[in-house]
Amino acid sequence: MAEISINLPTDSYPVIVGSSLAAIAQRVEPSNTFIITDAVVARLHGSFFPSVPTFVLNHGEQAKNLSALSDIYTWLLNHNANRHSTLLGIGGGAVCDVAGFVAATFMRGIGLALAPTTLLAQIDAAVGGKNGLNLLGFKNIVGTFYQPRFVYCDPALLATLSAEELQSGLGEMVKYAIIDANGMFERMEQQTQALRDGNAEVMAAFICDSVRIKARIVSADEREMGLRRILNLGHTWGHAVERETSMPHGLCVSVGLEFAARLSVAKQLLFFSDYERIVALLRALGLPTAAQIDAAAAFATMRFDKKRRGAGIDFVLIRGIGDVFAETIETEELAKFLGLH
Repeated sequence: MAEISINLPTDSYPVIVGSSLAAIAQRVEPSNTFIITDAVVARLHGSFFPSVPTFVLNHGEQAKNLSALSDIYTWLLNHNANRHSTLLGIGGGAVCDVAGFVAATFMRGIGLALAPTTLLAQIDAAVGGKNGLNLLGFKNIVGTFYQPRFVYCDPALLATLSAEELQSGLGEMVKYAIIDANGMFERMEQQTQALRDGNAEVMAAFICDSVRIKARIVSADEREMGLRRILNLGHTWGHAVERETSMPHGLCVSVGLEFAARLSVAKQLLFFSDYERIVALLRALGLPTAAQIDAAAAFATMRFDKKRRGAGIDFVLIRGIGDVFAETIETEELAKFLGLH
């Protein structure tokens, strides 16, 4: 078991990797804890849940909408939740987002704990305190920063994921590997088959790598005022692809990573040989590097991204593996790159 600390100016909390979900009951107060999960997670893992009131969401991104909140707030009130209660989110990224938003806003903030059950959630959605709900098809356009008291990652739960769900997490993991300057990319290149197979030991090691990278960045910039923006690598174009297709988030991030790398080559920031390595790793993991979409429609979506700034948009570019940075790019430049002008 590994315990990784997120150290913030006002508080710190652990991300625990490697302990069984069944042991989470030891970390919560049953008399004042409430669970949010979804139907699939409840069916697969409900026997490991603490015996406390449980609210079951619809599965997937459709759960991340404002219309569901009133029912959750009412349920908490009907079960006598108070400002000292803890909301425990057990599930994938959508569950973690909803639980985080509800905990941040119910009675102006109650306790939050997260037990992510997908690879994507274990390395990203549950770590760092960001949560978001979708609006009119736009990703995470409503949200808060609200830190949990702890995050509990059980890699054994990943054995129940479909191949597509596992690949979705791997897309986000490659993002961390490109950001990392300490050899994570090379280690992933050497372990592609084990990662595709979901090898538990290998997966646990890379979960820890990913969480440590995010912990370092979040600890330095909790509210995305500077450094933390680099965690959006692959997401600006990826979110546009996600709105225009039915592809899972991590697969869209993979497409976004190729886009960011290709844009970086076009701007003479990235050697073409590094671009080829990035594409080769994505493909070796079974991840897409392109999507059949209407470029004009995706560009229009991208202009509504919450990272827009005046006539430009904050975009994460790549100088090399282990060297990324955020830059505001004029939307006109992006349009030309897409061949729209």
